[in-house]
Amino acid sequence: MSDPPPGTEPAIDDLMEIATGFMASKVLLVATRTGLFTELADGPLSAEELRTRLGLHPRAARDYFDTLVALGALERTDGRYANTPAAARHLVRGTPDYLGGLLEMSDARMYDLWGRLETALRTGEPQNEVAVDGQDEEGIYASLYDDPDRLDAFQQAMSGLSLRSARALAEAFDWSPVRTVADIGCADGTVLTHLLRRHPHLRGTGFELPAVEPGFRRRLAQAALDDRLSFRAGDFFTDPLPTADVLVLGHILSNWALPRVRTLLTKAHEALPEGGTLIIYETLIDDGRSRNVPGFLMSLTMLLETPGGFEYTAAECRGWLAETGFRTSRAQHLAGPESMVIAVK
Repeated sequence: MSDPPPGTEPAIDDLMEIATGFMASKVLLVATRTGLFTELADGPLSAEELRTRLGLHPRAARDYFDTLVALGALERTDGRYANTPAAARHLVRGTPDYLGGLLEMSDARMYDLWGRLETALRTGEPQNEVAVDGQDEEGIYASLYDDPDRLDAFQQAMSGLSLRSARALAEAFDWSPVRTVADIGCADGTVLTHLLRRHPHLRGTGFELPAVEPGFRRRLAQAALDDRLSFRAGDFFTDPLPTADVLVLGHILSNWALPRVRTLLTKAHEALPEGGTLIIYETLIDDGRSRNVPGFLMSLTMLLETPGGFEYTAAECRGWLAETGFRTSRAQHLAGPESMVIAVK
């Protein structure tokens, strides 16, 4: 094969960046799990000070810290390392905007799980506890919710996943005529606390399995919203959904096969008053199925984690909503790779 003409050679750098992306991911994930960014919360440290605090071997500690500088997660001035503004805001444990729970779960769980992608693609089967223990579609969630430590880690991860969308949702939708909102599958209440703090006239209900209530109440106490926010325990497949002006399904539908998705949409339609609104937000795949890489990666995550879950396009979602009986629907971008579909009964 002859060499391509000058200036027409296919770019190799992009392919190499994709191929080696797992290396950069692991650098950031380990930094988060070891608390590196938290150690720098009070101010810059030298390489030796930071190495000692983290208990790292001296052989490659400086290379490791400088890799984080090159990746844009740390700053270095006169040999001292400090968090970038983004790391200081999102990767320091105990801060309101901490995203590290999601990164820590990615390191502890998702990194190894994705190593079994080929098997999942060949079998169509999940590669987690469902495969190992022979659990059914709901079994993984039952075992997860029975383990307080795993549940807490999962709740932190879901809070991190929803944080940007929670903020965007408070601004991107007209809440002025709304009086009540219920978050179905509310996790620890991140979305509701953001909505109610931003819109003091709102009253909210979090609907989740009973095991989630302690984490929800911890966040509720921090937010000081006891008079406007309540928790209702239940299973959204077997129990009636709360009645409210607006129902929210965030990162819920993608966990289930299409028959279950249709069941949830039907139950939401039944719970809403005439003129009520359903808001669905996800890492939606773009309608052309060619651009939103995080949406596709999330859909493959659902392959690895669930027997039937998948991500979908806004057009597909709107079709299901119309079939369910919703009068109108529209799609709207929220934040980053996340979008929402708004449907009116």
